[in-house]
Amino acid sequence: MSQTSPILRALSAVTVIGALSATGYIIYFDYQRRNNAQFRKNLKTNLKKQQKETKLKEEKEAKENLSKVSTFLIEELKKNPIDPTPSKREEIFTSSLEEGELLATKAKNENDQLLAASKFYRALSVYPNPSELLEIYQKTLPSSVYNFVVLMIAILPPSNVSSFLNGLGEKMNDLKNQAETLAEINDIDG
Repeated sequence: MSQTSPILRALSAVTVIGALSATGYIIYFDYQRRNNAQFRKNLKTNLKKQQKETKLKEEKEAKENLSKVSTFLIEELKKNPIDPTPSKREEIFTSSLEEGELLATKAKNENDQLLAASKFYRALSVYPNPSELLEIYQKTLPSSVYNFVVLMIAILPPSNVSSFLNGLGEKMNDLKNQAETLAEINDIDG
């Protein structure tokens, strides 16, 4: 007859004990859930608390992201303002689009994606039909870069974009005012 090694026996025993413990806890949990009103109430309270914490965390992350993108966009436009002369628009569009594509393909982190998005934002700012270009961006850009471009438009809409955003006028003005306020706060802090 074949003998089993002591290691295999110990491993089998540990596995059986673990499975029995897990099964016992599942049965206990199910029994408590069905028969104990206080247990159910605690479960609901914990679930609501967890959902509330998750919601607050997501809102905080969204605010931080908005602030980060706003600061980045304002700094980028200060460093490299968009020239409004019609003669340079094509040159700005072409160079910004090429730089954005290059950066988007090599983007390894969020800062690279922000930089790529700022280049696409510049190209969108000088393009005569921004809604068409935005549709192309949506189809071709990675979603994270596209989301940054849309966020930048929401923060500081270029003049040519405002023509198709007229329906959202008040909301856009509020966002622009918030971006300006953030810029002023950053200037005061810095």
